[in-house]
Amino acid sequence: MKITGYKLFQVPPRWLFLKINTDEGISGWGEPIVEGRASTVKAAVIEFMDYMVNQDPMKIEDHWNIMYRAGFYRGGPILMSAIAGIDQALWDIKGKYFNVPIYQLLGGKCRDKIKVYSWVGGDRPSDVVKAAKSAVNAGFTAVKMNGSEELQIVDSYKKVNKSVERIAMIREALGSDIGIGIDFHGRVHRPMAKVLAKELEPYKPMFIEEPVLPENNEALRDIANAVSIPIATGERMFSRWDFKKVFIDGYVDIIQPDLSHAGGITECKKIISMAEAFDIAAAPHCPLGPIALAACLQVDATVYNSFIQEQSLGIHYNVKADLLDYLKDKEVFDYNDGYVKIPNGPGLGIEINENYVDKMAKIGHNWRNPIWRHNDGSISEW
Repeated sequence: MKITGYKLFQVPPRWLFLKINTDEGISGWGEPIVEGRASTVKAAVIEFMDYMVNQDPMKIEDHWNIMYRAGFYRGGPILMSAIAGIDQALWDIKGKYFNVPIYQLLGGKCRDKIKVYSWVGGDRPSDVVKAAKSAVNAGFTAVKMNGSEELQIVDSYKKVNKSVERIAMIREALGSDIGIGIDFHGRVHRPMAKVLAKELEPYKPMFIEEPVLPENNEALRDIANAVSIPIATGERMFSRWDFKKVFIDGYVDIIQPDLSHAGGITECKKIISMAEAFDIAAAPHCPLGPIALAACLQVDATVYNSFIQEQSLGIHYNVKADLLDYLKDKEVFDYNDGYVKIPNGPGLGIEINENYVDKMAKIGHNWRNPIWRHNDGSISEW
């Protein structure tokens, strides 16, 4: 079998889809994207696909190593996201060729379903409690919210108190049985991270996510020593080599590699398996589209230490299109009692509605991250 060509589709709300075709009529889908940099990732995919056309799609490990190692300059969000989407599509082809879900090619599944959580906002909205209640009423047993608005490197307790009040309201409204993930989103710098984490501890978060920017991961030591809340990070780490130091340092409890950013199925399976050796849990990052989620679930099925999966249905980014809109079978991601079943169809286990993809690609998108500024005019972490 040989790769004969490919197509890229930049589709709303902020996604990039890749379809790889073969001479045996089998096609595979991937989702190579960096939110806000879709056109840049598209250019990287095109460069990699110059090599991939006419290659045997079955040689996934070799192709991964060529894309990663043969370019001399390696790693980072753009290149690793391009590799991720291609890798997903290759696994999709291979699964379809053998008529089995990808998890069967990765050793078989160790679970039939996995818990999922729903985003409920949290920056400033007064109705965050209403959103959390709606998620629970829809069957979710865990939610995640942003923990704060923008914070300067040293900021006032007024902002800390507002953040804590939002979490307190949600905990009071939902009770003690609902998991609450609190995403600091890298907005909090070292001086304030310990303060905010300590104030949130009485509300028993499921985890605090990116309490500092990944480039400041050395500060996780102080936070871990200050509180007992599980610490999660990893959505902006892109390879097993990026994760290696946090494993060795031992201050992270949950890793969140993104299967559309961190080298795809091939790499994230390795990252999560490495984490298991350090007794670290995994909650793959995925505020993205259906292909990315399907890839996550195929890996979740095969790794013992995955315990919960992010998904984007109804997330505030999904304007003009949502998670299920691009699928022929919209029931493949049915959520029941807070869980989603692992898709059992061949390859990724989903069937993309290519007619709808074509239609929405004509609309396209040019999504950009918002730009926030502090009162003094300096740029804020978003």
